[in-house]
Amino acid sequence: MQINKKNLLPPLSLYIHIPWCIKKCPYCDFHSLKNAHKISEKKYLRALIKDLRNDQTITSKRPIQSIFIGGGTPSLLKTTTIRNLIKKIKKITFISKKVEISIEINPDIDEQNKLIKYIKYGINRLSIGVQTFNDYLLKQIQREYTKQKSIDLIQLTRNILNRNLNIDIIYGLPKQSIQDALNDLKTTIDLKPEHISWYQLDVEPNTKFYIQDIKLPSISKIEKIHQEGQKILKQAGYTQYEISSYARKKKYQCIHNLNYWNFGDYIGIGCGAHGKITQKDQQVMRLIKTKSDAVYAEGLYLQKKYTVPKKNLPLEFFLNQFRLLKPILYKDFETMTQINKKKIEKKILTATIKKYLTSDDCSWKVTNYGRKKLNSLLSLFL
Repeated sequence: MQINKKNLLPPLSLYIHIPWCIKKCPYCDFHSLKNAHKISEKKYLRALIKDLRNDQTITSKRPIQSIFIGGGTPSLLKTTTIRNLIKKIKKITFISKKVEISIEINPDIDEQNKLIKYIKYGINRLSIGVQTFNDYLLKQIQREYTKQKSIDLIQLTRNILNRNLNIDIIYGLPKQSIQDALNDLKTTIDLKPEHISWYQLDVEPNTKFYIQDIKLPSISKIEKIHQEGQKILKQAGYTQYEISSYARKKKYQCIHNLNYWNFGDYIGIGCGAHGKITQKDQQVMRLIKTKSDAVYAEGLYLQKKYTVPKKNLPLEFFLNQFRLLKPILYKDFETMTQINKKKIEKKILTATIKKYLTSDDCSWKVTNYGRKKLNSLLSLFL
C-alpha cells in the first residue's frame, strides 16, 4: 500500500450504494429496497452528490483512486443517471488518472448498448453477479434469470476494449452437490473473465434464509469443494490474492477491494453506506449513513459518526488484512494504527502458539490453518 508520507494518510476510495432491487434475495444482508424503483432517480442523485460534498470536508482533499457503484442493483438505473453521477463526481473531486471505476450488474441486464455506454462514461471494470450457472439452484436462491441469460451477458462483454470483467460465484448453496459447485467454477473459467470472486455462502442474521434455518451442505462437502476448486482455479491460471479473489494477472486485482483489505480509507455515500476516514491527527473516523430512503432524500444523510477507540485499532486493522495472502508488515501496522507492535506482543504470541500466524524479522503471515480459523484468530484482538 502506498501511503502519503507527508501526512501518513492512506489511499482514498469512494463507494456509492444504490438500493434499487427487483427483489430481495433470501441470503442478502446488504441494504436494499424492493420498491426502490419508486424513488426519483434525480432526487437520489442530488442527495448522493450533496452527501459526497459533506464527506469531502474531512478527507484532506486526497485523490480518489477507485470508485465502486454497488447495491442493490445499480444496473437498474437509467444510463443517463449513471452518466450524470460519474460526471458530477469528476467535477467536484480530484480523481486519480488511473482510477478504477466498477459497477455491479445483474444478468437480467442484456443490453449491449448499456454496457458500451458504461465504458464510454469511464467505467472500466464490470462485476456480474452470476452466483450459479445451475438453473435449478438459481430457483433455490430465488434469482430471476437463467444460466443462458448469464452466459449471453458475459458474451456481450467479449468485444469491450481492455475488458476487465469480474464474475461472482457462490458455493455452498442449498441443495448444491460437490459436482454442481465445481461445474459452476468450470463454466466460469470457460468464459475467461479477468477476475473471479468465488466465495462460500454465509447465512447472516436478518436474512430470509437465516429465519427459515435453511439447510446448507455439510462442512466436509464445503471443504471438498474448496480443495478441488482451488486446484481447478490454479490449473486455469488464476492466482489467488485474497480468501475469495482470483485474478488472471496482477493488473486485474480489484484496486477498490484491496484498499478495504489494506485498511485504506473510503467515502461511503448512499442509503446505508459506511465510510472510514483517517484524520490528519491519525484518528480513524467511522461514518454510517441512514437506511431510510425518505430521510436520505431530504438531506439527513448521517445516522452515526464516531472515532474508533485506539484500543480497537488492532482488530480494525487485522479484520481485513488477515484475508490477504501476503505478509503483513510491522511498519504498516505501526504507521496506520500509530501503535507500537510491542503493545500486541502477547496476542501475537498466542496466535503463533495456536499456529494461526508465523512471524519473521519484518512481518506476520497467516497460516493456512489460521485462515480456516479466521474468526478465532480475530477474536484474540477483541
